[in-house]
Amino acid sequence: MRIFHLSDLHIGLKLINRDLREDQEYILDQIIQKAKEEVPDAIVIAGDIYDKAVPSAEAVEIFDHFIGALREAVPDCVIMMISGNHDSAPRVNCFRSVLGHQKIYMIGIPPQTEEDHIEKVVLQDEYGTVNFYLLPFVKPSMVKLITGTDENGNNFSYNDAIHQLIEREEIDKEQRNILVSHQFYLSIGENADSVERMDSEIRTVGNIDQVSADILEKFDYAALGHIHKPMKVGSEFYRYSGTPLACSVSEAGQRKGIILVDIKRKGEISTEVLPLVPLRQIKIIKGDLESVLGQACQDYVTVVLTDKVDLDVIDMQDRLRLAFPGLLEIRRETVRQADYTRRAVSEKELNPFELCCQFLADADEEEKEIIQDVINTVQGVAK
Repeated sequence: MRIFHLSDLHIGLKLINRDLREDQEYILDQIIQKAKEEVPDAIVIAGDIYDKAVPSAEAVEIFDHFIGALREAVPDCVIMMISGNHDSAPRVNCFRSVLGHQKIYMIGIPPQTEEDHIEKVVLQDEYGTVNFYLLPFVKPSMVKLITGTDENGNNFSYNDAIHQLIEREEIDKEQRNILVSHQFYLSIGENADSVERMDSEIRTVGNIDQVSADILEKFDYAALGHIHKPMKVGSEFYRYSGTPLACSVSEAGQRKGIILVDIKRKGEISTEVLPLVPLRQIKIIKGDLESVLGQACQDYVTVVLTDKVDLDVIDMQDRLRLAFPGLLEIRRETVRQADYTRRAVSEKELNPFELCCQFLADADEEEKEIIQDVINTVQGVAK
């Protein structure tokens, strides 16, 4: 069985000051063309179909064209997708029963009651059964009727909730099983802070959404979404496909693509990345003004100027915009470095109260007393 693994389309995204409609349509057309060439049996999209929970009419139009063209390109292919943390789960779940008859499975809402289970799509090939478990983005509060709460009445952690949801499924290990999920999975023993995250991702404070990847061992392949950089999670067969199109300047230079998965007999799996080439690259061009101007191009560009002397701001901006029609932003290295270095050094030595006062630079004495009281209360609860 041949599978396309995609995720994080983020249709409707704007890159700083740029509308990416043309760029997104261009990359989606490439995906359609790749599907024509490779003829997958299944296409999975592991969440974040849209960039916003309430997508614009234009975004819906783009997605509608994409799915319609995919169906036309590979009429026998089964198309499966789940909601991500950017999507509206009820909207993705709409017309679920009707679309299933067209071999299109859009699963927006995870199991919510004891009677519910993770949506399973069963396909057959010459080697037997392949089970696809489609698990949309889950917050512990969504599934507390299934998982319950701890002894204090609080929701379980993301890790515990996901483990309980998957462990209650009767997974036949003799068959081939694939999980499609949109969560922050971590290899066993890996620190969440060591994972490179992109500026376009939504992150939780303290990485409370992390889930141990040991639960993935129940599956032959895990098609994951949520992390925007292509990444493996402790195995060649537990993977984030990343975004098909760069969604932030932090993704400059990344190679994007579709993960092509071929599954034969149980245990016989191979993967290959089919590269996707964007209409415009995202670039960071660094140097003094004259050297930067010498690298004029049509791509999306963040310019980092290293000039040590003052520049005529209006003239500089006009010249840069003329050289780079896709200019995203202009940065001055000397100013930013000095500021960030000072903060990085000083913040290591500050206690929570001093950090708050530094952030709220104009706080008066009464406000400082309130800050101190809040910190004392929080620290007391933590103990």
